[in-house]
Amino acid sequence: MKKIALLVILCVAYLMPSVAQEVTYVEDPSQGYLLNRMRDNWFITADAGVGIIMSSYDKHQKFGDRLGLKFDLFVGKWFSPLLGLRAGADFEQLKGATWTGNYAALGYLGKNSLDGGAYRGQHFNDVGLVGDVLFNVSNWLCGYKPHRFYNAIFYVGMTVNWVYAHSGARPNSYGKWKYGANDDEDHSRNYSMQCGLLNSFAITKKIDVNLDLRFDLMQEHIDGAGMGYRTWNEYPGVLIGMTYKFGKSEWNAPIQAQCPEWKYTDNEGDALTANLNNANRKIGDLEDQLRKCLEKKPEAKSLDEPAGEVPLATVYFPINRTDVLGVQRNVVDAVAEVMKNENRNYLLTGWADNYTGNDQINVRLRKGRVATVKNELVKKGVAESRLETQINNGELTNYGPKCASLDRAVTIQRK
Repeated sequence: MKKIALLVILCVAYLMPSVAQEVTYVEDPSQGYLLNRMRDNWFITADAGVGIIMSSYDKHQKFGDRLGLKFDLFVGKWFSPLLGLRAGADFEQLKGATWTGNYAALGYLGKNSLDGGAYRGQHFNDVGLVGDVLFNVSNWLCGYKPHRFYNAIFYVGMTVNWVYAHSGARPNSYGKWKYGANDDEDHSRNYSMQCGLLNSFAITKKIDVNLDLRFDLMQEHIDGAGMGYRTWNEYPGVLIGMTYKFGKSEWNAPIQAQCPEWKYTDNEGDALTANLNNANRKIGDLEDQLRKCLEKKPEAKSLDEPAGEVPLATVYFPINRTDVLGVQRNVVDAVAEVMKNENRNYLLTGWADNYTGNDQINVRLRKGRVATVKNELVKKGVAESRLETQINNGELTNYGPKCASLDRAVTIQRK
């Protein structure tokens, strides 16, 4: 069996130099992505644009006079290639028209009446706090790529706004901008929900330019206190801005070992096949030899056949001891039973190692050990006349000082 294992090892060692190539380690996005540290993937965004309010009477105002400025400033963080959060502040101008009876509602835009005096322009400002949840649609649909030029990011969130309007109370009257809709506490704050598509273009590794298509659904008493109710008004807008990224902005995938593809010429493939077939033949020959050895029955040996130099048994002793101890007593008992059933004489030889002690001590140990074994066998019923003793001053095994314990023994041989 050892020969077979050695042959296999040699075959592998022979084949490996011709096929060994370097294993590389690469990121495997199919295993997902690793989360970055908390201090990574932060960003700050500033944008500006225009929006248009779409309330009940705005169609009576000119389109150009309905456009209002919008400004946003955000701080945010991406928690994965798909999901992020941002929060910040915004400013919105809301311009439109209301009916003339609501001249005290929320400030005026222009001194001229609209549609023969039935309507008047109005203008007020919102300042608010914004929070959005971001979802990267490009990474979701196409997989994450660290250097993608364009990313489509969908977002949804909420805003709370504080209203600022002119303080005038008569038609064509203008006062200072102040908080609240002409001291109407019920209309000094409103809420809105927003969603949008943030089109992000990577200019550098750290800077993106954004085109934000935004839609707000705003809660506002835009048509004046005289209406007596709040409405939800649409407020679409377009903004252009810039994002600056802090810390690490990329995401890493788990590292996986990648084995190269093995490529051979026809000649190399034929040579490898021939070597493999040759190795298989040699392995088959060795297996046949092993099977024949295992199937071969051992030849029965006659008890009267000379035993040669192979001892019937060996009794071992501790260093500097002559008495039989422990499991060695079982050896002596077993040998005695064999001797009583055989009509043979036996030679007992006393040994001691030559690595410890001096010659005088070792001679005493050899004599003492062989005498002890003879006495034990006689006690077990073996005739003393059949036992011959001697000592040997040489080495029993000659395996060196580390194996000296194998030389402290008494050997028993058939004569």
